[in-house]
Amino acid sequence: MPSLERQGARIAFTDEGTGPPVVLGHSFLCSGEMWAPQLPALTARYRVVNVDYRGHGGSSRPPRAFGLYDLVDDVLAVLDELSIERAAWVGLSIGGMVALRAALAAPERVAGLVLLDTSAEAERRRKRAKHRALALGARLLGMRPLLPAVLPLFFGRTTLETRPDLVAAWAARFEAMDHVAISRTLTALNRRDSVLEDLGRIRVPTAVVVGEEDLSLPPAVSRRIAAAIPGAELTVVPGAGHLANLEQPERVTELLLVALDGVRASAPR
Repeated sequence: MPSLERQGARIAFTDEGTGPPVVLGHSFLCSGEMWAPQLPALTARYRVVNVDYRGHGGSSRPPRAFGLYDLVDDVLAVLDELSIERAAWVGLSIGGMVALRAALAAPERVAGLVLLDTSAEAERRRKRAKHRALALGARLLGMRPLLPAVLPLFFGRTTLETRPDLVAAWAARFEAMDHVAISRTLTALNRRDSVLEDLGRIRVPTAVVVGEEDLSLPPAVSRRIAAAIPGAELTVVPGAGHLANLEQPERVTELLLVALDGVRASAPR
């Protein structure tokens, strides 16, 4: 797996397919592996750069505290390494938060956005406290005893009831996460700024997708994003929670292709 070094961290990524470039950003506790159900369809039409954020997947433990704008710069460094000037950014949860900030901080690098189960707002006080408790629990106890509380935040009730194999597979990945990576990523989430008031400056094709059963970032949060970005289109996916692309892979793949084909059609010739 190729990688590059930034700020003492190894940033791992893959680069597959041909066509207009697309960069993928994953959820907290996951990795680029979460996009496996979508990759065959995407790489058949696009050049797909799939980045593992610091402390996730093939990337190394973050050696120090970091913020979401550091993750933006990590992705831009990967694109620079691959000589990609502009890409469509697809992001779920923290991946969507990174994509939004890229569109605002480096608009010349963003051709379009697909934002899944994400937020443009600062973290709420109650949730910041829960994040601190999760980080402490992971350090003292490991993730296993915390999974009963964590899994319903990632998977909707439909998936929890009907897809125990999928839930168990990702529970094992969550359990294997390094507690330092968990703590520092949660700190980055807790300290993030709100960009909701700035979204009117985004002028690229944008699709917003959210699982109907997402308890972590409910549909109302995505509705506020879609209302703030000119021309953005919102789709609510039934039977999906926070990890909508894993829970309803065929529907989300269809939505991604439609959105990305729209970005391609809008590109200057």
